[in-house]
Amino acid sequence: MLKIRSTEKNGIGRELGLKRGDELLCFDGHPAVDILDYLYYDAKNEFSITVRQTNGDVSTCEIEKDDDERLGINFESDNLAIRTCRNNCVFCFVDQMPRGMRDTLYVKDDDYRQSFLCGNFVTLTNAEEEDIERIIRLNLSPLYVSVHTMNGELRKKMLRNRFAGRIADYVKRLAEGGITMHTQIVLARGYNDGKELDYSARELFKFYPRVQTMAVVPVGMTKFRENLTHIDDIDKEYAKEVIDQARRLNKEFGVNFVQLGDEFYFRAGEAVEEYEFYGAFPQIENGIGTTAKFDRELKISLEEREYHRSFLLICGTSAAEYIRGAGKLVEKYVKGIKTETLAVKNKFFGESVNCTGLLTGGDIAAAVKDYGGDYDCLVMPRHVLKENTDLFLDGMTVGRLKDIVGKEVRITDGTGEGFFRSLSED
Repeated sequence: MLKIRSTEKNGIGRELGLKRGDELLCFDGHPAVDILDYLYYDAKNEFSITVRQTNGDVSTCEIEKDDDERLGINFESDNLAIRTCRNNCVFCFVDQMPRGMRDTLYVKDDDYRQSFLCGNFVTLTNAEEEDIERIIRLNLSPLYVSVHTMNGELRKKMLRNRFAGRIADYVKRLAEGGITMHTQIVLARGYNDGKELDYSARELFKFYPRVQTMAVVPVGMTKFRENLTHIDDIDKEYAKEVIDQARRLNKEFGVNFVQLGDEFYFRAGEAVEEYEFYGAFPQIENGIGTTAKFDRELKISLEEREYHRSFLLICGTSAAEYIRGAGKLVEKYVKGIKTETLAVKNKFFGESVNCTGLLTGGDIAAAVKDYGGDYDCLVMPRHVLKENTDLFLDGMTVGRLKDIVGKEVRITDGTGEGFFRSLSED
């Protein structure tokens, strides 16, 4: 049910006499659950709405409208309160978070609506029959699905949820219903790797191209794993094996279906795949293809300039060699600059967490003070900050970091072009 707050001038809702406090109950006989129902039907030409007026009367109206006409109804709430996770995954990152951080960092979301709207990954273990039917009926596509394994019994064990074994049926039904999916496997060494990874890839590829990609990302493990399931970290040799396995599977499939997180290549000491491998980069928010995209953006941005500044490039330990090389490449084009790269060890979460995006302001400040080199400015990507804020994970602000290190701090937009601009202009 969607409670009406107001109607807009020239909207069909006002023509129908709908007013504040009325409740929109159904579209075409289906419950009006949240704003997604409204948006879907508002784009259609013919449908019915069922409304309960403030006096209790319930009526159904048949709507016929042109493409450019709208219902023009505003609601008191979009009814999109986040559905939370019912799993207790053996590799859950949230369970490894220390106390005292921002409340939002402890939210375990598992909401198919946010998957459609924002690209969040969902396990579908909290999905009911009507949810699957609704996804198909409203064409909530694409969805981003955390599969982890297509072995139902293993999935129940890994997610520690007795309902987790239904994943194969859900993927099949969604694919047959016309829903496009991007999937992911969080690879837990000794659980869903090896032959199990082969099995999951082949089972998912049966639904290609509805299932367009299968991402494989390593488990993120912090030092806060007391009393949690033991999982071995990945080393160089293991990372190489996973890369070889993915390439073998893609050769078998004839398309670049299995896509690995950049972290595997960093751990293996190998270059990431070519830019074209990642297609439209559908899994870039999952850390897949970020390096290839950044590299392409940087190289097409390069031009000869003169700019007399020295920079300390901040990154996690995994990307350090690449960032160091990127800085030296810019030096060849921009006369007068000097770059050094500081690979910051993650003391806050533990040194096994080595990506740039999980660095804290405190660790950066401490590493910079220990470095003690001669430079004018720190440079780091926006990924170290909470979105649309100047806050690091530990709550430190960019301004506070500037005060501590006594240097200018430049936050890039995370692109190769932004990186070049930060090293070549004010």
